[in-house]
Amino acid sequence: MEKKEGGAAIKTLADYGYRRIRADILRGSIRAGAKLPLEKLSREYDIGMSPLREALTRLVGDALVVSEGQRGFWVAPLSLAEFHDITRIRNLLEAEALQISVQRGGREWEEEVSHAFAELSATEAQMQNAGEDLLSQWESRNRRFHEALISACDSPWLKRLLAQLYHQSERYRWISLVNSPADRSVKDEHHAIFEAAMQRQVLKTCRLMEFHLNRTAQAVTDALRKVPGAEACGPGDQAGPQGQGRRARVSASRPICHPKATVA
Repeated sequence: MEKKEGGAAIKTLADYGYRRIRADILRGSIRAGAKLPLEKLSREYDIGMSPLREALTRLVGDALVVSEGQRGFWVAPLSLAEFHDITRIRNLLEAEALQISVQRGGREWEEEVSHAFAELSATEAQMQNAGEDLLSQWESRNRRFHEALISACDSPWLKRLLAQLYHQSERYRWISLVNSPADRSVKDEHHAIFEAAMQRQVLKTCRLMEFHLNRTAQAVTDALRKVPGAEACGPGDQAGPQGQGRRARVSASRPICHPKATVA
């Protein structure tokens, strides 16, 4: 069965549900740790129980949703410890992929990186007081720029692992986008990386990328730790099946609510 949204055909109802719920989780419309009642979701997204369960199962595979057996589904918690681990491993793999790509990349690679950077720069020039549509465009073009930089790497597994890590950090990047410190210019960081890569300065490119990723990690850390009255919100804590109503102090090892979230 086909379903349309905004004039674009969606392949299946399960795919439609998957895309809609995923987008709402990433943007914080459904808060981290929130229970996902099937009947309510079925009404809100206008899909049946079977495709809804399929969509949620796919989100479990994406680590955006957790399943507690027969108890149902919850949005996966946000955890600084997890995000710091993702950033650490991504730094290690990104350096290896960048080194290979910058050294091996030919004319087509340069054109691909230049095009991706030009599109990203055009979006970043409009980012002051950006709305959700522009933030979504930035996320897409930022991903494409990072993919282009390592596109000449000859290791499919390395690129696959980096794509997974990028995907897993997407929820946290949204937090850094809406809470970026005033003294940070992500546009300038991207420009410096681009220039170093085009000049085939391998070590400089890798160091700039590490700095870039670590600045994002710090922005996320600062944003989450400043959330007034932040609650633990994963299964077993405030919003989970075994800890209704409990509050917890914010720490780097505990799941934390999205600072811009609304109650689902």
